[in-house]
Amino acid sequence: MQTSLPFTIKRIFRRNEPYVFLVLLALCVLIEIRSGQFFSPNNLVDISSALVVPGLFAIGAFLVLLSGGIDVSFPALASLSAYATTKLLLVMDYQGGILIPILIALLIGAVLGAFNGLFISILNLPALIVTLGSSSVFKGVMQGALNSKQLTVIPIGMQEFGKSSLFTATNSISGLTSRMPTSFIAFILVAVAVFFMLRFTMFGRGIYGIGGSEVSAIRAGFRVKRTKFMLYVMVGMIASLAGVIRTCMMQQCHPTNMLGMEMNIIAGVVLGGTLITGGRGTLFGCVLGTLLIVIVENSLILIGVPTSFKSVFTGALIILGTSVSAYQMMRSSHSQREKLLSRREVVNEN
Repeated sequence: MQTSLPFTIKRIFRRNEPYVFLVLLALCVLIEIRSGQFFSPNNLVDISSALVVPGLFAIGAFLVLLSGGIDVSFPALASLSAYATTKLLLVMDYQGGILIPILIALLIGAVLGAFNGLFISILNLPALIVTLGSSSVFKGVMQGALNSKQLTVIPIGMQEFGKSSLFTATNSISGLTSRMPTSFIAFILVAVAVFFMLRFTMFGRGIYGIGGSEVSAIRAGFRVKRTKFMLYVMVGMIASLAGVIRTCMMQQCHPTNMLGMEMNIIAGVVLGGTLITGGRGTLFGCVLGTLLIVIVENSLILIGVPTSFKSVFTGALIILGTSVSAYQMMRSSHSQREKLLSRREVVNEN
């Protein structure tokens, strides 16, 4: 036990998650010292509420990065699926609950995700190029075919879901109240489902294997093309769910307010320890990195930092995240080179 404990601690601190957690904790304490409001119940609920949509986006981006790809189309995909769903239900004068809107959005998201998956998995084209192109296609369809414009009224079922809450938190000092949206449950359910998929299924192991080495994954017996295709379908469904939730929470559907979120989301995932080249990363680190981005975007005003400087801090985190990922790649390749040299020396001695 005495020999294994130091090794376990050393192995833990080789990962990004402990450092991200310490930075996150230090930032929270700093904000609390400066404002005295960070750990207030209503502020914690506000941060949890702000995490729902970025958190869902981050889970999708994390899965793609884990497989060795990169997806920059998910905000456009979410916007198109949410807008098409809302407009369709308004035309139909739909008066039902939230289940049908979610199912329609998931179906549209699966089709759009399959569009990405077809070119990336079947035709073996680079994921970044394909998703850059599909992002433009999705925006073009929304603006051209659907003649997109802000929908200030959404179906009653979506309104009620957006207004529903699990509980309400009150700040005893200021009297401000904040409600925990019911949609937070959707984020938790998706996170738990993805965790078990990655941990206990061959599909999840295949995602890690493809990210580590696609050639090795094929030799190990994984059906690489099918796995990648299904992955992009799944990511499309997660993004479309996030889009519908965003529409419900805002009580209106704006066709462009999710566009441009991809860089911050990917930065949070990479900051949480996911290698940008794939094959390594954890869902816990993904959520931690995204939470750090969310806190920077939503809580800097509590310590007197003007909102105009928000992009400065976010940009610094993006640079930090990519630098950490690059350092990990260099360290990993250096370690592999040393192991290879040591094996050659052993062979030569024998």
